[in-house]
Amino acid sequence: MAKTEQRESVRASLDKQPHEVASMFDGVAKRYDITNTVISAGQDRYWRWATRKALAPRPGERVLDLAAGTGVSTLELGKSGAWCVAADFSKGMLAAGRFRNVPMVAGDAMALPFADNSFDAVTISFGLRNVADIDLAMREMLRVTKPGGRLVVCEFSTPVVPGLRTVYLEYLMKALPRVARAVSSNPDAYVYLAESIRAWSNQRQLALRVAESGWSSVKWRNLSGGIVALHRGYKL
Repeated sequence: MAKTEQRESVRASLDKQPHEVASMFDGVAKRYDITNTVISAGQDRYWRWATRKALAPRPGERVLDLAAGTGVSTLELGKSGAWCVAADFSKGMLAAGRFRNVPMVAGDAMALPFADNSFDAVTISFGLRNVADIDLAMREMLRVTKPGGRLVVCEFSTPVVPGLRTVYLEYLMKALPRVARAVSSNPDAYVYLAESIRAWSNQRQLALRVAESGWSSVKWRNLSGGIVALHRGYKL
């Protein structure tokens, strides 16, 4: 008789204890990429492309892709010809992406396992929101970036198109968990996803935090009507 696969339900709380968040992402790793494509209606591919364009990595540069998960974002960055390394504190996510054959390192955003001034550019996509101490993570990214280097944060944000915010929040809190139940290996994690997005900073608030962490010339650009925003900064 065939065994029925049991899916462990792991959901982090909004205080974002690192072991809870890592365990939650371990639980979604197996079907993470396909779930993201489904729940974003394919927009995830556009967001990765836009992040690469904003970071503008060049051949020969060293780029840190933080909270890289399975490395699909690292592959996109690597199209530039730069040397790109994926870092994530979920070993399950890294293991699920080993087939991509990109450099991968297990590491916590609040204590990066890299020397000072190691990278020409650093990016984090949809991961900053999950860090327990965001300001510490921003300072760590600053520490490992070379003087003159740059940062791009790609993160969910606040819709700016009239009426879109109401529709978007309705989707987050009601439709998204139902879709996740159909495709995800850990659907409860997407309840956390919805709640964490709703509680997250808007564009201006995040820009202030990035600047207060030591990054200079911080600006942002909205994608998909503000559902996602790219924040860019430089290290003096």
